[in-house]
Amino acid sequence: MNAELPPVAPEVVAAAVEHLTSRLRKKLDAAIDTYTSLPVTADGTVRRVRCGEDAEVTLSPGPSGTVTDDDQARCSCLLAPRCLHRAGVLSAAPVADAVPEAAPEDPGALPSGAAEAGVPQAGEPQSGSPEGASGTGQDVPGADPAVAAHPEPPAGPTAAQVAAATGLWAAASAVLATGVPGAGAVPQAELLRAAHTARLAGLHRCEAAALRVVRGLRAARARHDGHRLADLLASLRELLLTSNLLAASDPEPALIGTARRGYSPGGSLRVHGVCREPVISATGYGGVVTHVLSEDGRWFSVADVRPGGTARARGAATATVALGSGSVDHAQLSRGGLLISGATISPDGRLGAGKGVRATPLAGLSWTSGPLAALFSRPLAEAASARLGGAASTDPELAGRAAEELVGCDVVVVGAAEDHLLARELTPRGPDADGSTDEPRAEGLLIRLVPANGHPELGHAVNFRKLAARPGLRLRVVGRLDPERAATLRPLAVGPVPDGTATLRLPPEWGGHADLGYDRLEGAHFPPADELPSGAGLSEAPVDPVAEAPLWRLRRLVEVSVTGGRRAAAEPARAGDRASGAAALRRSGFRTAAALAESLAAEADRRDRDVFGRTREADPEGYARAWLAAAVYLSGTERALVEATWQPPAAA
Repeated sequence: MNAELPPVAPEVVAAAVEHLTSRLRKKLDAAIDTYTSLPVTADGTVRRVRCGEDAEVTLSPGPSGTVTDDDQARCSCLLAPRCLHRAGVLSAAPVADAVPEAAPEDPGALPSGAAEAGVPQAGEPQSGSPEGASGTGQDVPGADPAVAAHPEPPAGPTAAQVAAATGLWAAASAVLATGVPGAGAVPQAELLRAAHTARLAGLHRCEAAALRVVRGLRAARARHDGHRLADLLASLRELLLTSNLLAASDPEPALIGTARRGYSPGGSLRVHGVCREPVISATGYGGVVTHVLSEDGRWFSVADVRPGGTARARGAATATVALGSGSVDHAQLSRGGLLISGATISPDGRLGAGKGVRATPLAGLSWTSGPLAALFSRPLAEAASARLGGAASTDPELAGRAAEELVGCDVVVVGAAEDHLLARELTPRGPDADGSTDEPRAEGLLIRLVPANGHPELGHAVNFRKLAARPGLRLRVVGRLDPERAATLRPLAVGPVPDGTATLRLPPEWGGHADLGYDRLEGAHFPPADELPSGAGLSEAPVDPVAEAPLWRLRRLVEVSVTGGRRAAAEPARAGDRASGAAALRRSGFRTAAALAESLAAEADRRDRDVFGRTREADPEGYARAWLAAAVYLSGTERALVEATWQPPAAA
């Protein structure tokens, strides 16, 4: 993917590929690899790519910055618009998200291609919107007010939605059968066409999952540094699950999803800065997200993410906040506050910078006062249960937002192991019977601290090495739970504990905390060595129940099915390893996992014969169902194991 090109709507890419002849389709993947590395000439909003002596592709995006019409992509060659140049350049451009529904113009909104940068986009509103049934916010003439106030729940998906879900299921099954090596531009275009059909039918959740799958396939095939196989597996599992249920006319409303909405009015807000988080993507985006907390404990964020990569992320640390008069930068906001009038808020809590927004700077609060102090008054077990418990929800958007919320805790550093620090939670100290808080704090959970971003040009890795060298150091930490690792927290900022013993000594201008991605901890910021308790290290690293669980056998099979396709998943059955792997799972008590692994390997190895007795590839839908059953079981079981690691030993 070429991040210099404007985002392109899925239907435009699909149409360009469909218009190619079979001979040109065979050359499309090689052409995309070539065009991705070609220089892009910018002329205002227009982008031009010289593909040959007589071929220049011109992309002229609309006001939204996205190519949404076939006429906005032109080629100067004689075969245009049915040429390889045009289809290749469009396939090399980022895939655009659906245009937000009823979104007010907001200069604080992120560009439409930022979803590929790993930056959360505006979420979806709840299906129970206060707007009328017409979607215009006005009453329908002749409608019964009682019926409008309490509409009947939908009986299930319509015939058009069932047909669209069936098409998505077939396209996703074909992609799974071929795996990443075979999922080139043509299968991706078929999936994009099915995603566009799903959007027209109102299947917003399926459409979003399909676009994530296409982005994941592109990143995997291009071997991007930021690609995570776990993200591709989750997106493909979500797409297959929702499309399969909808194709079977499942009446669950959450399967339909809701259209992305823009910013909505939020009234007046008083927010206090908590920390800054640098953002760097493999697709060329960079910037900063500053997390703020309101008086009533609600999380909000102010994002400044644009094309520019690492340099953009470093420079945005002190960039002016695009709210109100613009007199505060992100460094000041993370240690200060804002009084906002006319606020606009996206469903995922991002503050917008519309024309009517006014913001007045406020003096900052330390982590020991006001609503910020309440972050550290809750045990980690309770906070983790609230964040990770949303996995059981039928709406993945709500569950994802809950897991992304930051948590606060006090810890004591125990030591280092592999890529993480080991730390022991210091349980929150409540008042005694006489109202004092002089009792020593008890030690709670043993947790893992992992850098939130391992990029060498950010400060996380350097700061972690200095923290690891000081066992016994006590810290106040704000971070994000890792839902895929046992009892793991990814810190964004650290500060001193309130009692001031064996803890950090930060300069006053840092406002009581250090943003690990930007601020560099030095020797003067740490207490003397004789102040740290002796013997605070750990004799041996604790066992990771998630990593040590024999589920790795099923996980490997599920992953190989995606990275290598159906033939790679069939190898255990042909090599005779299927029985041994299933037997090991059964001996460990994972009987369901053993049965699912056997079923997946057998289905992958199954071959059909035509009327002449010749072997042929079996129907991919049966293989997709076997893979989906294994993937859903694996995800639920591993999530349950992760949740169990956040509970105190007595309750585990």
